[in-house]
Amino acid sequence: MTSATRPRARRRALTGALATLGLSVGMVMTTGASPAGAATWPTPNGSEGVSSTISVSGTKDYGMKRLYGTGDLGSGGQDEDQGPILQLADGAVLKNVILGAPAADGIHCQGSCTLQNVWWEDVGEDAATFKGKSSGSVYTVSGGGAKEASDKVFQFNGAGTLNVSNFAVKNFGTFVRSCGNCSTQYKRTINLNTIEVNWKGSRIAGINTNYGDSATLRNITIVGDSSKKIVPCQKYIGNDDGDEPDSNGSGPDGTYCKYSSSDITYR
Repeated sequence: MTSATRPRARRRALTGALATLGLSVGMVMTTGASPAGAATWPTPNGSEGVSSTISVSGTKDYGMKRLYGTGDLGSGGQDEDQGPILQLADGAVLKNVILGAPAADGIHCQGSCTLQNVWWEDVGEDAATFKGKSSGSVYTVSGGGAKEASDKVFQFNGAGTLNVSNFAVKNFGTFVRSCGNCSTQYKRTINLNTIEVNWKGSRIAGINTNYGDSATLRNITIVGDSSKKIVPCQKYIGNDDGDEPDSNGSGPDGTYCKYSSSDITYR
């Protein structure tokens, strides 16, 4: 379940720019690279079509292989009933993989999970959806990047805490969204640290104040948004009946949207 109307048109696949795998997002931002060189998209080490969802438990390292959807996973559209390319069991760790196009519904985490150095060249429905039911669930996204997300990048449907660090995002609707209209709602905590946000985009974080959500933003660099149109933290009044949620203001307040002007740098 999502919280925004989705366009239905198929979106084109874009090939990521070649980059050195050892260069991290954090290094890009601290070395003063120009916007043209900011996205550090890696070179795939081969490609593999995926026609049915791959289940992952334990630790899986793909060695920078590109996976893309075929058959039932090959539409590349925004339909809500698509399956994911990868489904991670509680506690699973996924490393070093590129999701190409079409990407279907990306990655689903059924409980706590770790996504390390995962890249999305052209986000399908969502890049990743976090679905754990325990308030103690922790979802960690470390390194990687995503672009061409006409709606959301990370969809937070479950309970617990989502930590995203050293990540690059470009051409997106909302970077992280706490589900605004899921049939079961939870309090959700979002922590974003060292994120490179490249125009264009609409919102970095979207949270539901009535369920006690919070989003903490630290070391956010926004590239190419000279008019400051990207909203760092949008507040909503969520619901559990499927209606589109009403907005409830934006900006730092110390309770729901936790950041200050010094946490955001424009380049």
